[in-house]
Amino acid sequence: MARRLEGSRVGHAFRERPELQAALLFFVVASLLLVFAVLGEEITEGETMKFDRSLANTLRALGAGAAWTAEAARDLTSLGSTAVLGLITGVAVLYLLLLKDRIGSAVVFSTVFGGQILSSSLKAWFDRARPDLLPLPPNLSASFPSGHSMMSAVTYLTIAMLLTRTQPARSIRIFSVAVAVLMIVVVGLSRVYLGYHWPTDVLGGWCLGSAWALLFGGFIMRMARKYGAKVRA
Repeated sequence: MARRLEGSRVGHAFRERPELQAALLFFVVASLLLVFAVLGEEITEGETMKFDRSLANTLRALGAGAAWTAEAARDLTSLGSTAVLGLITGVAVLYLLLLKDRIGSAVVFSTVFGGQILSSSLKAWFDRARPDLLPLPPNLSASFPSGHSMMSAVTYLTIAMLLTRTQPARSIRIFSVAVAVLMIVVVGLSRVYLGYHWPTDVLGGWCLGSAWALLFGGFIMRMARKYGAKVRA
């Protein structure tokens, strides 16, 4: 009981100290961006190919022989497609507008739209070839970072953070984030399993997408406090 009360006091003190929240946010985002930068450098130099091939082949071997795994992977990977994420984003924006939360709706739209532009720009910059493990459809974009992985992280994390600001119950906040993380993970793993991306493509997408969402998540919290938007700070 004493530990629980102490933990509650620490949590309350942290929520009441925006400078501590900002410092933690900066540390997490900086760490994610550092991992992405290191991955980008290693990929450019071709240092990750041995690791990528080994892990990709291992993941594919886990599902080999089961007819349903490929179909399930194709279904799951669509959760990170442009069409599905665009629909989810549109619904979220409309929901926030109905709540008269213009700041939240603008941030969700700009986060996802800006993330898509960033993803496309970085793909063109790195211009990494797609995996050669399986025959792939022609005219695919470059491989690094994985657009499905990055944009699923951007979209699902942004929406989850909005939900955590509007729900007073801690269990619901934890559940919202857990579901978002689960969606992000299954999308990324499906990309590797289907042979569309190398593992480091997915890891890079996760890191950059999470950093991008957290940056705007911090913005949401600041705007909620400053302007009283209908988002719990």
